[in-house]
Amino acid sequence: MQVVNIRRLKNSPATALRGAKKANKLGLPDPDAVGIALAVSLFWNGAVSAGFAARTVSKPLLEMLALLSSLGVSLASGAADGHDDMDTAWQWLDQTSSFPTLDH
Repeated sequence: MQVVNIRRLKNSPATALRGAKKANKLGLPDPDAVGIALAVSLFWNGAVSAGFAARTVSKPLLEMLALLSSLGVSLASGAADGHDDMDTAWQWLDQTSSFPTLDH
């Protein structure tokens, strides 16, 4: 039995899963399914972006977004933070820009 370092799995899931797939030392019936489950879990917990999750399991972003949506995972969990970030960006632009400001 092979021991898998969880930190390595989180930081470099593709490498760890490739090794498991190649040697199947984890004894899992389908390493691809485990990779997808890990990518979904990391996205759901906010540890990675949807794009990173998709790249990790070699899926197109649109397919990953459809999968996340079908599983009921919120794709806009940071929407409130995004609005705050935009407000901060507009304030910064208003203070530093010599150009006329846009209506925002």
